Amino acid sequence: MVKVRQSTVIDAPVDEVWRVLRDFNGHERWHPAIAASAIENGDPVDAVGAVRHFRLADGGELREQLLSLSDEKRSLTYCLLEAPLPLMGYVASIRLKPVTDGDRTFWEWQSEFEPPAQRRAELVKLVTEDIYQAGFAAIRRLFGGGPRSAELPAAAPRPIETRPAPTVPLARPQMGSERTRAIVMDRYGGPDVLEMREIGLPAPAENEVRIRHSRIGVNFIDVYCRTGYFDLIRPPGTPGMEAAGVIEAVGAAVEGYAVGDRVAYACPPVGAYCERRNMVPDLLVHLSPDISDDVAAAGLLKGVTASFLLHDVCQVRPGDIVLVHAAAGGVGQLLVQWARHLGATVIAAVSSDDKARIAERLGAHHSIVRGREDFADAVMRISGGRGADIVFDAVGADTFSGSIAALAICGHLVSFGQASGPVGDWDLGRFSSKSITVSRPNYGHYTDTPEKLGPHVNRFFAALRQGVVHVEPPTRYDLARAADAHRDLEQRRTTGSLVLVM
Repeated sequence: MVKVRQSTVIDAPVDEVWRVLRDFNGHERWHPAIAASAIENGDPVDAVGAVRHFRLADGGELREQLLSLSDEKRSLTYCLLEAPLPLMGYVASIRLKPVTDGDRTFWEWQSEFEPPAQRRAELVKLVTEDIYQAGFAAIRRLFGGGPRSAELPAAAPRPIETRPAPTVPLARPQMGSERTRAIVMDRYGGPDVLEMREIGLPAPAENEVRIRHSRIGVNFIDVYCRTGYFDLIRPPGTPGMEAAGVIEAVGAAVEGYAVGDRVAYACPPVGAYCERRNMVPDLLVHLSPDISDDVAAAGLLKGVTASFLLHDVCQVRPGDIVLVHAAAGGVGQLLVQWARHLGATVIAAVSSDDKARIAERLGAHHSIVRGREDFADAVMRISGGRGADIVFDAVGADTFSGSIAALAICGHLVSFGQASGPVGDWDLGRFSSKSITVSRPNYGHYTDTPEKLGPHVNRFFAALRQGVVHVEPPTRYDLARAADAHRDLEQRRTTGSLVLVM
């Protein structure tokens, strides 16, 4: 990560300098690199979450979002959403302080970003000289003489329509733009990076629908996105891949969906942790009256996962011995029930006696409390020395080695998660001692088209209707408590599924 910090002193009072710089849409009036600027969706120039769309003097375009603004501290923070240059993860801040000697202003401008190694020097020079130092020089010229207050251009918000139309369109016109609450993360990190905010919500495009969420699923893939292990979110962004709700608006080109339809989804793009959102409906699922919003939001992603794990990644057959780790969790519970229905002998590995009782109630033939005994030894004991034909392991670092030891000859380890951390590097030659197979399936590769997703949805809903599987009532959290849900999930304080409610 590169850090660039530049500072200067402006020969003008701090409040006058701040009046210019706080205008998030004012760069075109003073920075030489900016040819035109517009705030998208008609947001106020000082609204946190507002997005400005620049057309550069060289013809390039970029978009930046305001993350914070404090008049008391005379500071603001913003990030880069789109740019013609690879300034990955670019977050910048401006901070002003008064210099009492001569009533001047100290201005600090700094940023962090991740450039490609081969372009590091070039991009650092560009940010330092073409953006920061050029901006400093421009503001000095702005305050270069005469009564300052009289010379400063007004920095009040201006309607975009009053500007001459740029030769390159800055943004598609958005009619009916609104606001909605959402969980936003400005950086990768722990649960504390999840914050409730109000963000802009444009009208649906002609190929989109707008969904009002009632329930939002919380899954470990959201944790991976939050920490940056999965590159599905480029901060600032909103996590979440699963939700249920009602369609409240439909784009002109959309067919097969109407206002009032109950729908659910378990797919990218991320962004489900919000009250309302717009989506292309290709991977939406219509909900029939017998599928509740709780069941859809708590079970769709997990049910689809269980379907392709049991039927595509490997095929569980009668007589197989199957070990399920985290058997009292959301996916684990479905794997236990479904694998038993398919005729397997199911061994549940859990972290407590209470979770063992849940797994046994759902159909596990045997349960093992990890930490009380070595689970690999226990599997060998239960199986009479044969081992498990299939191991479903979403725990990761803490269990991967033991899962290999617990496998039977020609056994199959399905590593589909890493709640305890990455499994590390392994010598493939070690697997030959049992001729084992190891899979690391990616959810998106089994669900990224309607043709792939549809059979799994139908299979899961059929299993629900036939009583093959049952989705336990989920643990509910208010949307604003998304960080608490993540903490509880990571600390393994919960069983079954977690959902956020409005």
